[in-house]
Amino acid sequence: MTDEREILDWRTFGVASRELARMVADDGYRPDLILAIARGGLFVAGALGYALSVKNLHVMNVEFYNGVGATLDMPVMLPPVPSAVDFSAKKVLIADDVADTGKTIELVRDFVQDHVAEVRTAVVYEKPRSLVTCEYVWRRTDRWINFPWSTDPPLVEA
Repeated sequence: MTDEREILDWRTFGVASRELARMVADDGYRPDLILAIARGGLFVAGALGYALSVKNLHVMNVEFYNGVGATLDMPVMLPPVPSAVDFSAKKVLIADDVADTGKTIELVRDFVQDHVAEVRTAVVYEKPRSLVTCEYVWRRTDRWINFPWSTDPPLVEA
């Protein structure tokens, strides 16, 4: 990873999410539900949901990053964990902001894979080192990404 940063502002996110949705639509994939990986994937899933006319959105809370370039050893699902039956025989689109190592998307995909009709992944950014090759990617980069929702420090510390 270089010291240079990829900067994504809100306006460009709007363009990126619409172009990402266009990729899904043009591919003919019609998900029954979109599964957001919280937190960054919430923004992506919401935008894709509107663009693809998918109202059925679910959330999986996964913790992996705990600082710039700093991660836990493995991603961890946080409660509430959805029931796998919620995805039974459905076409699922997993949405996240970035596939960095790919471990988070891999964890979520593996969780639903045996229960769904089909699962695909959509991200705004994918990094070359990602273990997962996503079906829908807006941009590829090896830079650290400043997202508009996480660039400013929190107003309240955890």
